[in-house]
Amino acid sequence: MNTVPVLQRYGLYLLVLAAVAMLVYIVISLVQSFTLEHADRKLKEQNSDGAVNNVYYFIRRTTLQQLQLSAGTLLSGLLIAILVFCQVYDPRIIVPAAAVLFLLGMAAPWLYFTGKARRRALEFESSILDLALGLTSGLRAGQALPQALEVFSRRCEGPMKEELMIVIREYRLGLELAEALQRMYNRLPCEDLQLLIISIRLTTQSGGSMADVLGRITQMIRGRTEFQQKLRALTAQGRFEALAMSLAPLIAFLLLFFINNELMLPMVQTAIGWCAIGVMLTLEVIGYFVIRAIVNIEV
Repeated sequence: MNTVPVLQRYGLYLLVLAAVAMLVYIVISLVQSFTLEHADRKLKEQNSDGAVNNVYYFIRRTTLQQLQLSAGTLLSGLLIAILVFCQVYDPRIIVPAAAVLFLLGMAAPWLYFTGKARRRALEFESSILDLALGLTSGLRAGQALPQALEVFSRRCEGPMKEELMIVIREYRLGLELAEALQRMYNRLPCEDLQLLIISIRLTTQSGGSMADVLGRITQMIRGRTEFQQKLRALTAQGRFEALAMSLAPLIAFLLLFFINNELMLPMVQTAIGWCAIGVMLTLEVIGYFVIRAIVNIEV
């Protein structure tokens, strides 16, 4: 058996991998030099109302952009290497596929940190009822509103504790309590929190028993929370079906590829095959979001 052609072929693959790696490095260096300076300028801009993107609670803007560029170029370079390894040299296949993988790699870090920010917002929203109960109990015990907030912040955990500590610090620095709470709402918008802030503002301006007003608001928030929990339980099956139906064709494709790759190789070696893959992925994504839109009922 002549091993020279085999060694030459694998040497060619190694050269292609090295060229792709160098291309990735050059692209990252050039793009970062143009984008990170602009990102630093945007990062210095501070909104007067305290509103920020919750994604940047977990990662800096410049770090996120570096991660996006790295992930995009890495995935596209890896795909090019795999296609060359599979003896796919048609630029009509390589260029669009690499572009799609680059965009997916750019989107992946953003989607990951957006999911973390969404989970943090949901955890914060689930603590609004406890906040209303704590403030009502503190006011009825004779505490002032700032004292009730401080006492509750010592007992709570998670995002609620972090946000209340910011509110208390801003209040001690001279900001009005209602304004500090409004800035917290701007950071983490929530309808229940908005009801709470409006009731505090109106009671402070017009007078009256704030404890009684917050007690009624607490009952309203409790009713909304119970209804949302029941609704989420009823729509859980629909959300699972959306995920299962979206992943089933991809899993079936991978299984068939590993079981009988000769049957599936035309899908990755021809332009028509890649067009079919693109259409399939597009329809899967559309179907997933359509099902999620159906089961996502706003209260």
